[in-house]
Amino acid sequence: MLLDKSRAAGWVVEVRGTERTFMERLDRGLWSGPPEGFLPHGLVGGDHDADQPILLTTGESAPNGANCVMSVQGADISPQEVNAAERVCILFDGYDGDALTKARSQWKTLTDAGCSAQYWSQDSGRWEKKAEK
Repeated sequence: MLLDKSRAAGWVVEVRGTERTFMERLDRGLWSGPPEGFLPHGLVGGDHDADQPILLTTGESAPNGANCVMSVQGADISPQEVNAAERVCILFDGYDGDALTKARSQWKTLTDAGCSAQYWSQDSGRWEKKAEK
C-alpha cells in the first residue's frame, strides 16, 4: 500500500533492508502479485538500477535517485537523508521486541538531530497517527 501511494505521489522509492536474502524474497513477492497491481521495481545490482522507480537495496545512496526511502529490517537512515528526502518511512513490527527497540532508537536519533517525525500505528486495523515531534 505504501509503495502504491508513494508512486502515485510521483516519488522514486528506495526500499532499504539489511539482508540480501530478505530483499530477494520481497522482490519475488512483488513479482508474484496480481498483474493489475504490479509495481515496477528492481533489486539493486541490475543493469538498470538508475532507472528503477522502486529499488530494493541493502545500503545507502540508491542509484535510482530516490526521494522516498523506506527502511525495513531496521536499516539505518541518517538525519541528512531524512532532510534531503520528500518522505522517509521506518517500517517495523511493533510486536517484535528487537524491532521495536531499534525503531525507538532510530526515532530518538533522528528527532534529536532535529528531524520532524510522525508515528503511525495499525493496532486497530487502520492506520492512525499516534505521535508527532
